[in-house]
Amino acid sequence: MISKREFRRQRREDWARFTELIRKVDNSSRRKFTAEESSEFSRLFRMVCNDLSIVRSRDWGTGLALYLNDLVTKGHNIFYKSPPSRLHQFLRFVGSEFPRTFRRNFLYFCVAAALFFVPMMITWGVVQRRPELAARILPAAMLDQAEEQYKQAEFKKFGAERAVMGGFYVRNNVGIALRCFAMGILLGTGTVYVLLMNGIVIGAVVGYVVGMGHDEQILSFIVSHGSFELTAIAVAGGGGLILGDAIVHPGARSRIDSLRTRGVEAVQIACGAAVMLMVAAMIEAFWSPAPIPSEYKYAAGGLLWILVILYLSLAGRGGETA
Repeated sequence: MISKREFRRQRREDWARFTELIRKVDNSSRRKFTAEESSEFSRLFRMVCNDLSIVRSRDWGTGLALYLNDLVTKGHNIFYKSPPSRLHQFLRFVGSEFPRTFRRNFLYFCVAAALFFVPMMITWGVVQRRPELAARILPAAMLDQAEEQYKQAEFKKFGAERAVMGGFYVRNNVGIALRCFAMGILLGTGTVYVLLMNGIVIGAVVGYVVGMGHDEQILSFIVSHGSFELTAIAVAGGGGLILGDAIVHPGARSRIDSLRTRGVEAVQIACGAAVMLMVAAMIEAFWSPAPIPSEYKYAAGGLLWILVILYLSLAGRGGETA
């Protein structure tokens, strides 16, 4: 029969490796395990349990038994650990998975951003100089309503109703993102159309209101939530372009397989854009119309634009693999 010393010498390496895997979980998250490490952990856990049974049956002392019992207890807690909560999954998606997926598909975002922001800025500039041109894009009644809303007196009244408007902004903003994304199934042409039209319409409205002399009201209103809202529309558009490209350029796959494969990341991008738009809706409802000096809103808006850029550029980088 094998001696205690020989037993310890033969099994020491596996115990050390099992301890290393336990420490990896303690220092991070179970999801840090690769598939190979998960299989190795399961195998070593069974072996350590068997080692503890041998030590106890042969009465090889309490010291070794306590050491192995501690390993078994920690391994049991990890092995039978409950799955992460939905809140944990949501936070992980927002904090790392979405921004990583966004960066892997950054070129699609760049195309979508150009389709959205370039027409918006051109229309804004042209209409601001000649407000009467806005009537060629939007109904006169809509333009009158927009101007009335941003007059000083009406703007204060509008701010008082901000709590009621929160739900409307969520539905409206997320609806825009879903249209940008879902229309990508039409070979990407639907997404291109939605991006161009939203850019032109937003540019026309802002240009008209500014051209009519209400620049401080509207610019101080949109500067904060615009960081999340406008960026998210372009992000969702990028997701729609991924769908379109998956159909137009399936590569070696069939179009259905290409859409099924690349559609996963497109959906993740659309969901991330929806979260950003919900944040924008809350800012738009409770901060943007609040009776706060414009200087503070411009400062907050600048910080929020920086925050969005840093989030999409840096969030989740520590866990990225090559």
